[in-house]
Amino acid sequence: MRTLRDGKPDSVEAVQHGLRASGGYVCSKEIATTVYLACHMAKPILVEGPAGVGKTDLARSAGLFLDLPLIRLQCYEGLDESKALYEWKYGKQLLYTQMLKELVDKIIMSAGDLDQSMRMLHEYNDIFFSPEFLEPRPLLKALQLEQGAVLLIDEVDKSDQEFEAFLLEVLSDFQVTIPELGTITAVSKPLVFVTSNNTRELSEALKRRCFYLFIAYPDPDLEREIIRSRVPGISEKLGTQLVSFIQRVRGLDLRKAPSVSETIDWAKVLLLLHIEALNADVVKESLNIFLKFQEDIRAVENRLHEIIR
Repeated sequence: MRTLRDGKPDSVEAVQHGLRASGGYVCSKEIATTVYLACHMAKPILVEGPAGVGKTDLARSAGLFLDLPLIRLQCYEGLDESKALYEWKYGKQLLYTQMLKELVDKIIMSAGDLDQSMRMLHEYNDIFFSPEFLEPRPLLKALQLEQGAVLLIDEVDKSDQEFEAFLLEVLSDFQVTIPELGTITAVSKPLVFVTSNNTRELSEALKRRCFYLFIAYPDPDLEREIIRSRVPGISEKLGTQLVSFIQRVRGLDLRKAPSVSETIDWAKVLLLLHIEALNADVVKESLNIFLKFQEDIRAVENRLHEIIR
């Protein structure tokens, strides 16, 4: 089955097959269609949804499928361009300055006056602020790779609005501006994933530059398929029981509903413990695997027999 043509998927079905075969990522047709369009139209994807539904894993699996390196920028409050785009190699600049000191002294001593000294100094190329002294960070690295890359800007909602505005040039034109060097355009446009957990509203300007993809909790059929893919040793019976239980728990009023990643963890734990079927005792002893708050554990314990029935 041919899946890539000139480095891009040749169909939506190829994306679904490739994500699963390369990264074990089981996705809906909506997700595969969005990735297919982003590859061919060179447009970033803004991926929103609850934590743990596979937003970050989608970018990782896309990199494996397309055979491109994954470059990840983890966002946080206070993140600025020196950590995301570039910074100067100050130690190397200082060493360069020390090496030039003797040469500068000779030029000044050979000049007749100050004006002549300045004219002579300006005849030399200034490489102090040049690519040789530049330390690229994730955004610049992704633009400079000749073979392309998958750029993951993870949890952008945790960054400041000022940083979000800074990203607009990258997302719209695949370029960045460095005051000392000018504008640097992507050698090969990366496939960009921007993820958000909806902790704050993102700007319309950012959304306008991206395809929008919301990944919700999967339906039972898709979640069972995910479990079969990620935990291949689990029995059909246990997988069905596990997914049914998780789906019911998500319907409760909890502080944090169990995510898909936590469902996978629970399945691995049950397999490791050689559990063949769910019962009240097994569930009660392993609630802490997929519930992260004590009040949620108590809430499920109080309704445990009802949920299992």
